[in-house]
Amino acid sequence: MRRIGKPDRIVIIGGGISGLSSAFYLQREAERQGRELEMTIVDGAPALGGKINTLQRDGFVIEKGPDSFLARKLAIIDLAEELGLADELTTTNPGAKKTYILHQRKLFPMPAGLVLGVPTEIGPFVKTGLLSWGGKLRALMDLVIPVRKEQSDESLGGFLERRVGNQVMRRIAEPLLAGIYAGDLKKLSLQATFPQFAASERKHGSLIRGMQHNRKVSAAAGALPAVAKGGTFLTFKGGLSTLVDALDKSLSKLQRRLGTKVLEIKRCADQAPGSDQEVSIEAEGARYEVVLDSGERLWADQIVMTAPAYNAVELLAPLTEVSELRLINYVSVANVVLAFDKATFGLNFDGSGFVVPRSEGLQITACTWTSNKWLHSSPDDKVLLRCYVGRSGYEESVKLPDAELIKVVRRDIEETMGIKANPLFVEITRLPRSMPQYPVGHVDNMKQLRDRFERELPGVWITGAAFDGVGLPDCIRQGKEAAKELLK
Repeated sequence: MRRIGKPDRIVIIGGGISGLSSAFYLQREAERQGRELEMTIVDGAPALGGKINTLQRDGFVIEKGPDSFLARKLAIIDLAEELGLADELTTTNPGAKKTYILHQRKLFPMPAGLVLGVPTEIGPFVKTGLLSWGGKLRALMDLVIPVRKEQSDESLGGFLERRVGNQVMRRIAEPLLAGIYAGDLKKLSLQATFPQFAASERKHGSLIRGMQHNRKVSAAAGALPAVAKGGTFLTFKGGLSTLVDALDKSLSKLQRRLGTKVLEIKRCADQAPGSDQEVSIEAEGARYEVVLDSGERLWADQIVMTAPAYNAVELLAPLTEVSELRLINYVSVANVVLAFDKATFGLNFDGSGFVVPRSEGLQITACTWTSNKWLHSSPDDKVLLRCYVGRSGYEESVKLPDAELIKVVRRDIEETMGIKANPLFVEITRLPRSMPQYPVGHVDNMKQLRDRFERELPGVWITGAAFDGVGLPDCIRQGKEAAKELLK
């Protein structure tokens, strides 16, 4: 509902990258249409950015939240160009392309041609010491195993196990993909995480053949911008907060309510059928009243909900059925960053780090050799490591006191790499309930939920990591989509 001749009032709940990109594209689309907006963003944190948090310390560039994004997902590159940040993008060190997988306490290089845990080059795959000969033969059976006839969703782990076997799924795919979801692959939705796997099976009769084809097509297309061709991942030279700061600066007309939480969302009195309540001038024509814990009330014609699913449930359940959101569980994780003096470190790296399968029984799930992977992140005479802790079913270590958490992480890096040097400093970041887990059927669930909102909560749009992709580019793409939908 629009008030003719008056600005559209939009309240954005959540000041992370989803909320900020929604605001940016709403502002841009309104300017294109010649419409005026009154936008307010609300977040309980004292600063914008959500999980993005870059720390500059002693010459180090330390990411306390996400540290990079996939170069092939162009939404974030497009946004960087629109903000004038294209020159700030940087890719990984060309000399650090190797990634290792821990197996029986030894580091094995990932076989060449491995794409998301799927082999696309048979020679290097057959030679790897990560798998038994039985495991390798079972994986290659994918080339002759019949295609699944059912079109319904299935678990990502179940699919991989069915196509390439349990060893590839457990020893290679799960530890690699844990960095994205920190989840149990046997519980994650295939369609919501890697729909291209199912498409490869249907189109090519084999996951391996399908991924080989996709790799050739991507290489031949040459569609990626030059900056995205240098490596799989990108970030900004000054850290990911560069993007947040630029978005914040670009949104000059955006009203901010930071350090403030939304207590309740109400339908406005004049929107309720048969209501004869008197309506204030400020509330006239508004669909919703957003009540803040400061006591302030915001009137909204439209709402962008970017909060985690568990927070969204609390706010939206009084207004409509949201059972689909209750199915989205979250995993708590932490990262522990350790800085060392290179002179006493005693180790040189030839790659970007390693991942750890569940079967290894360590507290860390991965270790990034940050100063080698990202050359801008550390002074030349220093070393920076980033260790990850926590995954689905193994979250207790995230809650350990700082001293104990540092102790178990140092024990794990000594056992895996022989590192005994004392760190110059340690930075711990805990991210409770931060990794959404998409259950089987998630894509259909979200369509059903949005269809219900269109009928019962017009003008409310849900977007963000809980709904359609957890990566930064996915969240930005969703913010752009939200802007288009709300200003139709």
